[in-house]
Amino acid sequence: MSKTKDMTAGNPTRLILAFAFPLILTNLGQQLYMIVDSAIVGRGVGVKALAAVGATDWIYWMLLWAVQGLTQGFAIYAAQYFGRKDYDGLNKVIAMSTLLCAFFGILFTILCLAACRPILTLMKTPSDIYDGAVTYLTTMIAGTLIVIGYNMVSAILRALGNGRTPLIAMCISAALNILLDLLFVLYFKMGIIGAAFATLISQLVSFIYCFSEIRKLPYVHLDRSRFKLDPAMISVLCRFGLPLALQNFLIGASGIMYQAAANVQGSVFVAGVTANNKVFGLLESSSLSLGAAANTFTAQNYGAGNIKRMEAGVRSSLKILILLALAVTTFVLLTREYLLQIFIDPAETDAELALQIGKNLLTIIACGMIILYLLNVFRCIVQGFGNSVYSMVSGILEAAARVVVAKLAMVSASTKLLLFTEPLSWTAGVIFIICAFFVVRKRVYAAHDKGNA
Repeated sequence: MSKTKDMTAGNPTRLILAFAFPLILTNLGQQLYMIVDSAIVGRGVGVKALAAVGATDWIYWMLLWAVQGLTQGFAIYAAQYFGRKDYDGLNKVIAMSTLLCAFFGILFTILCLAACRPILTLMKTPSDIYDGAVTYLTTMIAGTLIVIGYNMVSAILRALGNGRTPLIAMCISAALNILLDLLFVLYFKMGIIGAAFATLISQLVSFIYCFSEIRKLPYVHLDRSRFKLDPAMISVLCRFGLPLALQNFLIGASGIMYQAAANVQGSVFVAGVTANNKVFGLLESSSLSLGAAANTFTAQNYGAGNIKRMEAGVRSSLKILILLALAVTTFVLLTREYLLQIFIDPAETDAELALQIGKNLLTIIACGMIILYLLNVFRCIVQGFGNSVYSMVSGILEAAARVVVAKLAMVSASTKLLLFTEPLSWTAGVIFIICAFFVVRKRVYAAHDKGNA
């Protein structure tokens, strides 16, 4: 039991911080080795290669975020069963989640492989980076089953309060990814396809390690009988997981419109946007980690019926997110030029313009960090309260705002408007989700009072 954490007892702030800290390290580490991945491509192959990888960012994020939403939805039920100490139900959730992930992994792979070229064309991907973008994207999509498997096992572990195993898995994966990057990209001269292979192999190793750790838990018994199809459980998991997958899919799809608007500006602008995107992944990681901690705390206590502890968890999460957002904003504003130069060699042709574009984007995004933190954390809290629909609507509003702003930027040929796309889209999502939180909170209290009457 020491490898999991019961959040239904103890100081909420300490529990959330203790759980969030290894998740922050995990996500930071994962982003850092992805940064190394991009840096090796950008500095080892060139600005055009970096732009080719960056041109696929939003398409691949659309797939990745849909996968993460799906597995996160499944894991919330695992947390609720764990919170009420129903281990038979927990095993059934894990087994049915495994079958669903296998099904959706195959489905997503087929659909995305068929769609990647048409989408890159619709996005007006510059011709000088088109072939490289296709190569990188198809390779990454081919490994979707690996990605969905890793996200499933890590989400289950987080639902059980285990942040330590994903951290160890990340360390192993990071070291292996960097080693394989150097080997494939620089030594064997495989270019960007080498970077894709390095990432997928590393994630496969992480999946194997995390899955083996789940099997070691004393209350997890995944024998053949657990995998007998349970239509009721599959229906419940899909009703929660699919709205979150749709939410993230739409957010990613809206980003394709943003990327298309960037592509019109040429490969140098795309390189600047790509460098910014890689740094942004690093910035966002702590908000996602805190959201995951708040989600696990809320879901476990929801399952146990501890309404007052859920309230305390919300207050604690709010205090932590404000402090983290301010710290991240300050750090970025002081170091943004150095962060961008990790990816772009200042001595290279057109590098000065690409760096300036990245700097302008990063400055605006850093100033909007508090909005992003509120958005990610309150979405996760609402999900922990047992509601995925409001989270999905928040995602739809965020996506719609991103599409509108990007479209206006394309029509008006305004690069300045394009720079503000992300903060404006976050604002649309956060206003709704905070209002939704109070609605869901009221319903949970009413149901609790009715049950105790």
